[in-house]
Amino acid sequence: MAETASDFCPEPGPELREIKDWTHRFAADVVRPAGAEWDEREETPWPVIQEAAKIGLYSLDFFAEQWFEKSGLGIPVAFEELFWGDAGIGLSIVGTGLAAAALAANGTPEQMGEWLPQMFGTPGEVKLGAFCASEPDAGSDIGAIRTRAVHDEATGDWVLDGVKTWVTNGGIADVHVVVASVDPALRARGQASFVVPPGTAGLSQGQKFRKHGIRASHTAEVVLDGVRVPGRCLLGGKEKLDARLARVREGGRGGEQAAMRTFETTRPTVAAMAVGIARAAYEYARDYARERQQFGRPIGENQAVAFLLAEMATRVDIARLMTWRAAWMARNGRPFDQAEGSMCKLVAGETAVWVSEQAVQILGGAGYTREHPVERFHRDAKIFTIFEGTSEIQKLIIGRAVTGLPVR
Repeated sequence: MAETASDFCPEPGPELREIKDWTHRFAADVVRPAGAEWDEREETPWPVIQEAAKIGLYSLDFFAEQWFEKSGLGIPVAFEELFWGDAGIGLSIVGTGLAAAALAANGTPEQMGEWLPQMFGTPGEVKLGAFCASEPDAGSDIGAIRTRAVHDEATGDWVLDGVKTWVTNGGIADVHVVVASVDPALRARGQASFVVPPGTAGLSQGQKFRKHGIRASHTAEVVLDGVRVPGRCLLGGKEKLDARLARVREGGRGGEQAAMRTFETTRPTVAAMAVGIARAAYEYARDYARERQQFGRPIGENQAVAFLLAEMATRVDIARLMTWRAAWMARNGRPFDQAEGSMCKLVAGETAVWVSEQAVQILGGAGYTREHPVERFHRDAKIFTIFEGTSEIQKLIIGRAVTGLPVR
């Protein structure tokens, strides 16, 4: 009988347990103690990123090794631990991974060899990458992207113009990967991705956003004003792009659009981030309930609190198992026939919000203050129902998958 997703066994082997323990130690010793400070500062935590680089956690080798780890669980396991430490700092450490994933999903081996090392740098000189897809009028509607890429036939260069928004590491990254329209009439199917090398003229940072949560992660607009890049910066190459566009124009299938292919690849990893926040909130509330005395006994002895903790623990485990299943399926070439990537992202994001809110409730007034981290966990969690596909978009994708109908 052929192996299916139902054959998935979620027991991590010794290598994964080693990765889990290693990243947990870094999260506990370095990330978590710095979380409140960098949340208040709303700045990129360069010292923490540099510490991660020194131990090899922020590096191309680590991301590549764990991305292709045979079970598919290396990245989810590591990301859960980092975001258990702190989501804002965690996103600063792993944000380059989204640009790297976009390059890996759409680029050639030669392009990956050229640009991936420049996204991470070295322990002595840390570099960043940024993935630029969303725009002021094109969030969930990727087909509405207005950033244009025009081919200069005389030189072979591409010229990019437009404004990107909600970009992690936007404007401060060394390498930007930009999704642009090469044929607006084809909407999403007329788009391609481009690498903008370090120091390219015409690329600048626009507005830096002050956010509700994940405040240690830099989020900003990226302005592209006559940005000229060489032909080799078109991910996948012009020959492949021309062939795809020709198929679309003739009424055929043109393959997945570049931005959506990136998001589908990264959904289990984003879900793992949300699981890390949910677990952190649950564990803090559980420990508080064991120690906090009211009416002469720990509040955890009250059914109202104990039952709530029971549901929190259960939901965290459900979200983790769904995330691991989707990651395993992706690594082993199993198609997401039931939109399992969207399922895990939906469940994990909603779980992080719900669990962190219940953690605040269990702590009561104390949970509403910055004396305890649960209020930060709650603020950080909300983004996971919004970015890289809102909960509503995930439901739309799942609805189409399970019904086989063009749900709108």
